[in-house]
Amino acid sequence: MLPHPDGDTRSIVYAFFECSLSLRTLNRCDLDDGARTSLRKLKELMDTTGLDDPLGRGLYTVKAERLSLDQKAELSREVDYLATWFDAQSRE
Repeated sequence: MLPHPDGDTRSIVYAFFECSLSLRTLNRCDLDDGARTSLRKLKELMDTTGLDDPLGRGLYTVKAERLSLDQKAELSREVDYLATWFDAQSRE
């Protein structure tokens, strides 16, 4: 997921957007415990509740800019884990 030629923030914003699209139709009942745990962590990292965007740049941009280095690493791990998990499921 990282690095992005336009910077970490841009990469994270794109990841948030792509993940949010897939979460709309995801049936959580189809996930095993590991995938559910990873999804919960991902949703926590993506949560924009309580954030303000006075400059109109987008809440995902505001959230991405506020992530710590550890949170960015965790986000990358969760996105990678879920991508690998879904790939494996599609091959069964």
